[in-house]
Amino acid sequence: MCALISYTFFRSLYAFFIMAAVGGILYPEYKKSELKKKRKAGLNLQFKEAIEVLSSFLSAGYSVENAFKNSVEELSTLLGKDAMIVREFRYISDSIAMNKPVEKLLTEFADRSGLDDIRNFSEIFSAAKRNGGELGSIIAHTTEVIRERINIAAEIENLTASQRYQQKIMNMLPFLIILYIDFTSKGFFDAMYHTLTGKAVMLICLALYGVSVIMSKKILDIRI
Repeated sequence: MCALISYTFFRSLYAFFIMAAVGGILYPEYKKSELKKKRKAGLNLQFKEAIEVLSSFLSAGYSVENAFKNSVEELSTLLGKDAMIVREFRYISDSIAMNKPVEKLLTEFADRSGLDDIRNFSEIFSAAKRNGGELGSIIAHTTEVIRERINIAAEIENLTASQRYQQKIMNMLPFLIILYIDFTSKGFFDAMYHTLTGKAVMLICLALYGVSVIMSKKILDIRI
């Protein structure tokens, strides 16, 4: 990408080395953020399955300890024993067996995940257990609300899939236009690469292109 940008906008080897150095610093952080976002989205979907299973055991009259223990077995069958939510629920189940308070364990899980749905579930679970309410029915209602929210988010993701694909095409369009004109009309852009004014204009164009890419990603990043 650095080679493509430096060739399209600057035709300069120096620009490539500068962009490669800056990209080498910034890209790993960007990729880390993208992978984190993808991992959190996967965990959120797994959490929906987990609270449905947990709610069913609590509604059936299981104790909290047995509900988590049986949920681990059920989720291992549904999602695999190495799934993120299975590892988290297994840790919670083992910790409950060691007499650690489930409220604290759920709060720690919410903090580790950074997900609002898990944090909301943790707070409601803790309040219901502390106030001695009908835990099964409260958790069942909470589960329904969270499931609806996650389903809506997934539906929005599916509805905007084509727009995200179009965004990727539009992101490449400026490069294709410039390269097409350059190869079909030799020397057409010479003034843009060999004069100070032209270089300044191309730099401004690159900045505007970067802003447009960021804005398009934010527009499609619809949160519930």
